[in-house]
Amino acid sequence: MPDAPTTVDSSAERRPTPIHDRLDRANRRQAVAQAQQAWQSQRAAAASAGVARGTLRHWNTPAETSLAAPAGLAVFCETPEGVEWLRRVQMAAHWSISEQGGAGVRVVCQFLERSGLSAFIAASYGTQQAFQAELERQIVSEASDLSETLAKTMPHRTLSVAEDETWQDGMRLVAIEPVSNFILLEQASAARSAAAWSQALKCGLAGFKVTVVQGISDEAKGLLAHVERDQGAHHSTDLFHLQHEVSKAMSLALGRAEQRAETDETMAKAHWQAHCAAEQTYHRQHHGPGRPPALAVRIDRALEAYVQASLARERAQAQRAESKALIGAFSAVDHPYELEQGQAQTPAQLQTNLAGLFARLEALAEEVDLSERLCAHLAKAKRLTNSLVATLAFFFMTVNTRVQALDLAPAIEQAMLNDLIPALYLERAAARSSRAEQRHRLLALSAERLAPLQQPAHPIQSLDEETRRYLEQVAGDCADLFQRSSSCVEGRNGVLALYQHGHHRLSPRKQQVLTALHNFSIRRPDGTTAAERFFAQPHPSLFEQVLERMPWPARPARRRPRPAKPPHLTLVAA
Repeated sequence: MPDAPTTVDSSAERRPTPIHDRLDRANRRQAVAQAQQAWQSQRAAAASAGVARGTLRHWNTPAETSLAAPAGLAVFCETPEGVEWLRRVQMAAHWSISEQGGAGVRVVCQFLERSGLSAFIAASYGTQQAFQAELERQIVSEASDLSETLAKTMPHRTLSVAEDETWQDGMRLVAIEPVSNFILLEQASAARSAAAWSQALKCGLAGFKVTVVQGISDEAKGLLAHVERDQGAHHSTDLFHLQHEVSKAMSLALGRAEQRAETDETMAKAHWQAHCAAEQTYHRQHHGPGRPPALAVRIDRALEAYVQASLARERAQAQRAESKALIGAFSAVDHPYELEQGQAQTPAQLQTNLAGLFARLEALAEEVDLSERLCAHLAKAKRLTNSLVATLAFFFMTVNTRVQALDLAPAIEQAMLNDLIPALYLERAAARSSRAEQRHRLLALSAERLAPLQQPAHPIQSLDEETRRYLEQVAGDCADLFQRSSSCVEGRNGVLALYQHGHHRLSPRKQQVLTALHNFSIRRPDGTTAAERFFAQPHPSLFEQVLERMPWPARPARRRPRPAKPPHLTLVAA
């Protein structure tokens, strides 16, 4: 009776191929080379390195590539240092080109081909796509590990959180700490209710030693309930939404009025010029007896119409310019410390300033006879002024509470409230200014407020250096408390839109990678990442941490000869 056929267990664990990874191969080749330099035979050197002699000969066979690599580079890339360098170059290409730059895997393949690195690194799409998939998994995993590690040693913080929804590949809830620009939450959601926001933020803050005291967002009911009811925090209205409502009420209508005025002026000028030309033509010709046309009267009337049209155009331009200046004035007055002298602005003063701006806007709206629908936008913006005043009151109340809790001497406490905190706020306002003249003026004003505190006779100089640093940190936190914009979320929305434009969609893994890179890789000019600023401590380089986890680059495959394709019209023998 014949034996039963042997069965093969396909589920059994198989030995990975190749047996030796690239670094192990380089180390063994180096060991053999060193043994041969010590006058050992190749057979003895291979035995001492633990590699078969046939395998060693196979390793020493030069690879067949279409690119002629420099001999020195080829030798270097076969050393352990060269293998590690190749892995760094390959990962840097994926990191910078694909992950941060938004390009695809094929661009990385082209980079390897054109740079000549394809002689040492497999540049096929399948190989590089697998490498990038592993890279993305490692980025997300390492960022999560770093976040958990830093959260354990971070100091307790009170946070302001900017929140809004983005709409790239569906709705995502996004929450960012505006001072550090650290993304706390960025996840897909089917709803944007208060319950959905509270649950998502709870997951985003899990493990962090933080207390949310302020939320910055638009006036969506779900966000209002989430911040004020569920978080028990103060809600700060985004100033942009007030300005946007005013702009919707005034800008388009005044722009169209200016265009009509310019068109009317052009037509009136052309009409006047036509009458002047007709008069010149009439006088150049011979005419018989009879009463001549009243050309002078026509010219005077046309000129008067042209002057009136010019005045109307100038008036329309002035109205539009005034409207634009008033919209910008909201940004200039909404500060806890006025930007001219750096003095504290009370909520009552802010209320008066905002009321004056809206009085001028309403007068302008009546002058240009805005429609009822547009006036409704202006009224909606006016209702938001109470929220701006409430935010200013919250700021000063919180700042006074924090400073009084330090239990300082009266002179030092007044220096904190009247000089140090205003100076640091002016410094931050200067950094956000778009005009160089305004920036330099605010920095000079900040230095002027700090100058008395830096004198040896000031009581604050009698404190030890550690205490002074702590007071400066507290003052900086107080200055950062005033937040009037969720623009960091809008900027994040724009970044995601650019990535989506290049990829057509953002997979969940790609979204997590972009969040990790934003928090742990992108650095400001001062060299800090968002995570360093948020956790108040340095962290290892995300790139270096992931690099240690990545596999060694695959070797390029040997070129297989391909038979030439014969012409279709080749003559066939009969």
